[in-house]
Amino acid sequence: MSEQPSDDSADGAKRPRADPWAAQMDALGEFIRAQRHLANLSLREMAGLTRVSNAYLSQIERGLHQPSLKVLRSIADALHLSTEQMLAQAGWMMSGNGHSPDPPEPPVDTEGCIRRDPRLSPAQREALIGVYRSFLDGSSPA
Repeated sequence: MSEQPSDDSADGAKRPRADPWAAQMDALGEFIRAQRHLANLSLREMAGLTRVSNAYLSQIERGLHQPSLKVLRSIADALHLSTEQMLAQAGWMMSGNGHSPDPPEPPVDTEGCIRRDPRLSPAQREALIGVYRSFLDGSSPA
């Protein structure tokens, strides 16, 4: 089995050229580092919050190791992010069809749905819309 030629990265690590997995690991590491900096956490502080060694966290940030889901969860918790955000940032979230996730759906037209519901009388529709609007703007129902 032949190996691909390798590049020396800025941190001295050898990686196969054009390796998409390495690119994902690099992107995840950069994202984690940026989020840690935004949270004003040192590696040592983050290690304490995650119960992962600062040396291992450093290797993850440099794209040298693939963290387990358990480690990703602890990093996400320490950074006040969801695990899904971490997985999506890493390019690991897939939809049910095996492709990248679909773009988020537009918000539902709640008032339109209420107005079209045949189970409600006109008076019920207006009352429900009034309550809905009161939740949105913080005022009392009309």
